[in-house]
Amino acid sequence: MRKETIVENLNGVGERIVTCCNNCARSPAEITLLAVSKTQPAEVLRIAYEAGQRHFGENYLQEALQKQDRLAELDICWHFIGPLQSNKTRAVAEHFQWVHSVDRLKIAQRLSRQRPDALPPLNICLQVNIDGEQSKSGIVPEALAALAQSVVQLPGLRLRGLMAIPVARRDPAQQRRPFVELARLLQALRAQFPQTPLDTLSMGMSADMEAAIACGATIVRIGTDIFGARNYSV
Repeated sequence: MRKETIVENLNGVGERIVTCCNNCARSPAEITLLAVSKTQPAEVLRIAYEAGQRHFGENYLQEALQKQDRLAELDICWHFIGPLQSNKTRAVAEHFQWVHSVDRLKIAQRLSRQRPDALPPLNICLQVNIDGEQSKSGIVPEALAALAQSVVQLPGLRLRGLMAIPVARRDPAQQRRPFVELARLLQALRAQFPQTPLDTLSMGMSADMEAAIACGATIVRIGTDIFGARNYSV
């Protein structure tokens, strides 16, 4: 993809965020744009960085580590947003600032033990299977409070909020339903843990970003509308 296209796309997404925030009485400063850069080469991330993008989300660990090595001189905030297996937790704990996809206590415990003492606490979002899809990762809403209760006590981690990947829907009203539910779950956790700064709702992608922002999203995960269709042959 041409440099000019990436810059135009980033500007376009930024304008959408501003417009949406104006329509729902929110400040664009409340929204972090997370560029979902899986399958994109390091050179493409560098272009986005030079255009002002700082937060990048990766799903595949080995691919992400290679990019981090090639872009080590850049002040990038790396988010791990894919399913996380036990044998990958050490590298994630050592090389990322955020993990959005924690849905088991075992994974949180490993991240806690393996987070280097010299680094700040690892920011954690608990992934909720908001639509009850058997094929999708995430904890069921009914088990969320118990998992959060355990995670907030783990050293080296900072529980920040919730993440979800709802079923794709075209109708904006239908798009808002799972986002409203995720926001409700976060509000319940805030009441349960008043001393924990639960300030993050990671929800919304290219096709439903506006609905997510209207429902309280603080991080929107945008891939296609920045980088175009993904090349899975990489």
